[in-house]
Amino acid sequence: MPKTKTLSTGVEWQEITATAADWEKVGQAECLKMLNHMHLIRAFEEELLVLDKEGQVHGPLHVSVGHEGSIVAAMSQFADDDLVNGSHRGHHLFLAKALNYLEAKDFEPIKDAYPEPIQTLIYRCMAEILGLAPGYCKGRGGSMHLRWDEAGVIGTNAIVGGAVPLANGAAWTKKTEGDNNIVLTAFGDGSCHIGNTLESLNLAALYDLPICFYIENNGYAVSTTLEEQARETRMSSRGPAFGIPAYRVDGMNPISVRVAMAKITQLLREGKGPAMLETQVYRYYHHGGGVAGSAFGYRDKKEEEEVRKRDVISFMEAEMIKRNWLTEADLQTIQSKAQHIVSSASSQLTDGEVGSRTIKSSLWPDVNFRDQGLRGDLSEFDSVEFVEQSSFKGDIKDTKFVSAIAKNMVRRFETDERIFVMGEDVHRLNGGTNGATKGLPQRWPERCVPTPIAEHGFVGLCGGAALTGLRPVVEIMYPDFSLVAADQLFNQIAKARHMYGGDNNVPLVLRTKVAMGSGYGSQHSMDPAGIFAMWPGWRIVAPSTPFDYVGLMNSALHCEDPVLMIEHVELYTAMGPAASEDLDYFIELGKAKVARSGKAVTVLTYLTMVQKAIDVAESMGLDAEVIDLRSLDRAGLDWDTISASVRKTGHVVVLEQGGLTNSYGAMLTDEVQRRLFDYLDHPVARIYGGESSPSVSKVLERSAFVGEEDIGQAFAKMVQDKGVVSV
Repeated sequence: MPKTKTLSTGVEWQEITATAADWEKVGQAECLKMLNHMHLIRAFEEELLVLDKEGQVHGPLHVSVGHEGSIVAAMSQFADDDLVNGSHRGHHLFLAKALNYLEAKDFEPIKDAYPEPIQTLIYRCMAEILGLAPGYCKGRGGSMHLRWDEAGVIGTNAIVGGAVPLANGAAWTKKTEGDNNIVLTAFGDGSCHIGNTLESLNLAALYDLPICFYIENNGYAVSTTLEEQARETRMSSRGPAFGIPAYRVDGMNPISVRVAMAKITQLLREGKGPAMLETQVYRYYHHGGGVAGSAFGYRDKKEEEEVRKRDVISFMEAEMIKRNWLTEADLQTIQSKAQHIVSSASSQLTDGEVGSRTIKSSLWPDVNFRDQGLRGDLSEFDSVEFVEQSSFKGDIKDTKFVSAIAKNMVRRFETDERIFVMGEDVHRLNGGTNGATKGLPQRWPERCVPTPIAEHGFVGLCGGAALTGLRPVVEIMYPDFSLVAADQLFNQIAKARHMYGGDNNVPLVLRTKVAMGSGYGSQHSMDPAGIFAMWPGWRIVAPSTPFDYVGLMNSALHCEDPVLMIEHVELYTAMGPAASEDLDYFIELGKAKVARSGKAVTVLTYLTMVQKAIDVAESMGLDAEVIDLRSLDRAGLDWDTISASVRKTGHVVVLEQGGLTNSYGAMLTDEVQRRLFDYLDHPVARIYGGESSPSVSKVLERSAFVGEEDIGQAFAKMVQDKGVVSV
């Protein structure tokens, strides 16, 4: 028989239940405060259900009736400057955190009228859920996307588990700032099985982040039971698997939750995080709306009735009456005041009588607000002086491209302590896989951060850090891997500014490299420009010279929007002009460069294709005007420069190295044709690679992307077919 040894994770995994002594320790005043907040949230949610039944709530409505007590208890342990985010079922989280932030310490729920800030909170939160302009996100967020930075609510989220990596980023910011503040991310049992949550658990443990993973286990993911989701149905078991201490409580007992959260917040503030808390709660209604789950057949009425007998508010009231902390009259006062403030808010937002109300037309957002806030207005550059290589006053010498990247990153680390780099292998191999981070880990090991292979987790972490004041540079080793992190890149980072009302900054730089020609095959070779250009929240730059790279990277790191910096493996070892000393200059985002002047045809291109186009044109005697686009996002295309060239030449060719599919050139061609049709003598020509992704085989790979031979053949065909004049 083999020897066996029982293993353990070395961290706590406990179920916590409050005792009578815990009730006494919390005391009458705090219990009254908690009970009042529960009633406010319950009344708020029930009023929303009425409005929904009247047809005034557009879109899904995920109410938290049954969850109120747990979150109120949890938020009682959080300070004003602590941060929270959560899932689509987040009204209770938003209100609980905001109520604690706004409520005066001496407020007495029974005696005192609600002050104006609390009335405004209820009004604005309801307005947001109804999609109205006075809402916290100006009506864009609705029920699922609630954010109020001032109160420490950094955003609820409609993607299951989507907020969890972002919360890690907020915790990274808090740890970096060293201010003893902490973060909580709230999610349900359904989120416990998604990859980004599991990646985030590992990263939080790896980096000792001050974050609480708060699981509201209500037993159902929409209609799917826990037993249908997992063999291990105790969701808190996920914590110890990653070395995270975890605790489990009955969420219908607020004092148990409060005791557990007091223990957790102490751990986090002492730098012993992260931690996990699973609260067992119950969702009184179906996933969305005001119909019971039993109406859909996935649970029965008896189950729902039995849970209702344990209602968290009724339980709290009974315990307080038993201790002579409240009377029945007091309870009636609390309940009626909560209902009054909520009904007052809804009456300010609607016209008509209950049962036939309509939204006040004056409160809808102006339709002209539709696209505002997709990206920032670049006002952060108002005092910045831009230069080009031709106007640069400093010394310039030929430098290896990747050396210029690394040298500039060292300089940026010296000048801005908010900047950090995160990615796979960035701390080793003498500057990562290509040498771009050379010199950083030796001087700033805490800011040049290696990661596991977990793109979803660390990209989201960087997104959350950007949303909370830092300036991360996240490296995705190959752009194909961005598809692994697609939710965080496109649903979260790209949409965050616009979705939450247009005012919040997202200053993140994403570095990645095109590897066509390196033999890495179908899953390592894509050009990401076409995909990222589909998401208006992203700015995209693609420098073709070391000098331009430094100036554009400096602007990217100064920009308050997320910026994709596309690099190319072929350029890394190439020599080109670079500033030898002064690395503090800026090149304007959204400014193209005429790399070669000409009169016969306008060539629109970027990265390695710039010099190749110039070389081919000159070898053929073709008087081509080659425009290095540099900025590739829709808002960044320099139509002044492009238009001036097209008016001169009357012919346009869009040149990209990559293939027909996921093409940036297709979008650009459409834009040129629509905008400049009157100046075109012929339809816009395109030069692009094959339909398939590059293969590993050297011969097949070469046939999949554009090289000088392909450019030459395309130019020759233009001369032959379209009358382009060669000189």
